[in-house]
Amino acid sequence: MYSRILSGALHGVSAYLVSIEVDIANGLPAFLMVGSLSTEVRESRERVTVALKNVGLNLPPKRITVNLSPADRKKDGTAFDLPIAVGVLEAMGMIPGGGAEETLFLGELGLDGELKKAKGVLPVIQAAAEAGIRQCIVPRSNAREAAVVPGMTVREAGNILDILQYLTAGAEERRHILKVVSVDREGLFGTGEHGRRGQGHPPDFSEVTGQECARRAAEIAAAGFHHLLMVGPPGAGKSMIAKRIPGILPPLTLEESLEVTSVVSVAGLMEEGQALVTQRPFRSPHHTISQAALIGGSVVPRPGMISLAHRGVLFLDELPEFQRVALDALRQPIEDRSVNIARVSGNVTYPSDFMLVCAMNPCPCGYYPDTNRCKCSRTQIGKYMGKVSGPILDRIDLCVELQSVDYSSLKMGKKGESSGDIRRRVERARQVQKQRFQGTAYRFNGDIEAAVIDRYCILGGEEQRCMERLYTSLQLSARAYHRILRVARTIADLDGAEQIRTEHLMEAAFYRPSLEYWGG
Repeated sequence: MYSRILSGALHGVSAYLVSIEVDIANGLPAFLMVGSLSTEVRESRERVTVALKNVGLNLPPKRITVNLSPADRKKDGTAFDLPIAVGVLEAMGMIPGGGAEETLFLGELGLDGELKKAKGVLPVIQAAAEAGIRQCIVPRSNAREAAVVPGMTVREAGNILDILQYLTAGAEERRHILKVVSVDREGLFGTGEHGRRGQGHPPDFSEVTGQECARRAAEIAAAGFHHLLMVGPPGAGKSMIAKRIPGILPPLTLEESLEVTSVVSVAGLMEEGQALVTQRPFRSPHHTISQAALIGGSVVPRPGMISLAHRGVLFLDELPEFQRVALDALRQPIEDRSVNIARVSGNVTYPSDFMLVCAMNPCPCGYYPDTNRCKCSRTQIGKYMGKVSGPILDRIDLCVELQSVDYSSLKMGKKGESSGDIRRRVERARQVQKQRFQGTAYRFNGDIEAAVIDRYCILGGEEQRCMERLYTSLQLSARAYHRILRVARTIADLDGAEQIRTEHLMEAAFYRPSLEYWGG
């Protein structure tokens, strides 16, 4: 007998539908699987066989052939266990012919027949909905994730026997067997200031003592989507400030949340029962991370840290300690906001629209220019700073130097502005940029290219003279000139000014990389 069951497979963060075709015929007993399958998918044969046996459903001693179509596209993952099992049961005659039509199945099977969590459920369900499929059956732990897709009836199941009972029942009985799961997508964003559920007390800028320059730089970076570098001694608060930047970014929109959730789902990092990722990602990889883990890759391509930071913050602490090859691999994703990974089996593209925040010490020991504590030679300092390549520095608009917090500031314990107050200014500046760049490819001031910078960063006569003095006295390069204009435009937006003024240019020039370290 023959059966066909609908499922789906991943290609990057998108998906496509897969037909699971099962044929059971007379012949030597065998269980064959074809269709350009990875090792994980081939192992479904053993999982399905044992799972059905352990729930009392023995396979017949016949020749069973399973084909995953389209057969020319590589398929991986464990989510094909459930559709293969349902296809085998229908081909055995245990499920009425057509009983599983117009229903998509996804899920991994345990050896006891229990349905386990699968990766990439959200993009697969989205692809199914776009193709006109209106019902799916998924594991209980994936049900809320699948239910965020509008127009899709999502039924959750805990065991293969539950699904068998559902598919063999009458239309009236079915509604009482597998529970339909629904999610209020908009309601997910109404739980707390950032749409968080059970997150406790998020890190707040009011907890940062002193470091007014660094706080201001973080606000400017968040407002204009500029990349930020903080240089300072150990314990100055670089990591503390970086961890609080997501709290001053505008909350995720529903569209952004779906993008972030798709990446997290494909990576298999969704929490059980989670519907959507509703807060800005913050990813802070250790400096020993490999290029493949940072950018994405491996034999079967997986999203890297830069894709998991999509629409959020990627924080690289101890920047010079990262592998040079890994840092230089960031150049293209920063420019294109996506990363393309090429393998023999095909190319996949992952989004990587992130805000880069970096932190580093000013020298190997960390205490330069304090001559009482720093014993590093100029050669050692130059070699240390030289680990960060010019092309990476070229993509960082803001550089701020931090000093150790003095005792009086700690003793007074004076609190600064809260993240909520800063975020409101950031949101106003973002709204100005949204109107400015309407109808263009740009979204933020940090995106402005050198070719069109004069169109958006208009200077009056006094401001042009100020910029000329800065260019000459500071011996600026062309890239530093454009960098100052972009940052000044954001500072003006934060001040509510239509035109860039002299004070905006002077403040923007303050946030350039130090000549003492890198030569401008």
